[in-house]
Amino acid sequence: MRRGFYSAAPVTSRKPERQIPVQPAPEVSASPVAERAKTPWRSRYKRHEKPMLFLAGVAAAVVLVAIHAALTPPAPAPITQDDIDQAVARTLETKPVPSPAVKAYQAVRSSIVRVRASSGEGIGEGLVANEEARRATGSGVVIIDRGVILTSLHVVAGASRVRVQFEDGMEADASVVSTQPEMDLAILQAKQVPDDLRAATLRSAKQLIEGEHVTAIGFPFGIGPSVSHGVISGLKREYRAPDGERALSNLIQFDAAANPGSSGGPLVNAAGEVIGIVTAILATSEKAGFAGIAFAVPIEMAAGAAGLPPF
Repeated sequence: MRRGFYSAAPVTSRKPERQIPVQPAPEVSASPVAERAKTPWRSRYKRHEKPMLFLAGVAAAVVLVAIHAALTPPAPAPITQDDIDQAVARTLETKPVPSPAVKAYQAVRSSIVRVRASSGEGIGEGLVANEEARRATGSGVVIIDRGVILTSLHVVAGASRVRVQFEDGMEADASVVSTQPEMDLAILQAKQVPDDLRAATLRSAKQLIEGEHVTAIGFPFGIGPSVSHGVISGLKREYRAPDGERALSNLIQFDAAANPGSSGGPLVNAAGEVIGIVTAILATSEKAGFAGIAFAVPIEMAAGAAGLPPF
């Protein structure tokens, strides 16, 4: 050992410490009883999984069908003829159906006019009563809404002045623009008309049959508008006036009440369409009056006199 160096202890070589490996704790396995309890349930579930799902779906479908059936109202029973008859009877008891005359009149009432024709030369204090005695009253129907009116020629024949009165009470002078003597027809043009004037609907008389319901509307004896109802009694009839001056043919015969003043008024079917113009009645005495036989000119002839296109 060299001088000058001191050693407190001998130097020795240290061996490394031995490391003891740590063993992981062993897993604690479930008890054999629990294992035996779980294993059969899982195996049974896996074996029957599909059938169980199918049965669950079927059960859900059954529940849905039951709920739908409970919420859906029952289907109505089929309607029988007896049900229909009872319903119609109840309706008729509570609300009567309007007659054909009511419907016909409502359809043309705004087109009916009173026609007054006077033959006096002038109006003065001494002539008023005389002119009133020579005034004729008849009926007419508007066929064009600008004031074209169809009436009977004998109502306005020889008149120096013609006035018409509309449904709303408005009166206006009118002029005779054309005539058809062979059918006793005249066309008037009113000089003033209501703003809401309506023309009647015309219908050909070619398809008429005996017994069909018709309504005559006019101003018999100046009273009206008056409505009378009946049926067509015959077709293609002929009529000759008692004085022999008028001979008419191809007329519609009907039994609705018509009297002096009804001339020129419309004969209307159940749909409210004008099929003819009342022109004459068959009187059994000197005092002309209702005898149950009246005649009308078919509307296609009347429309031709007004220059309307044929049906």
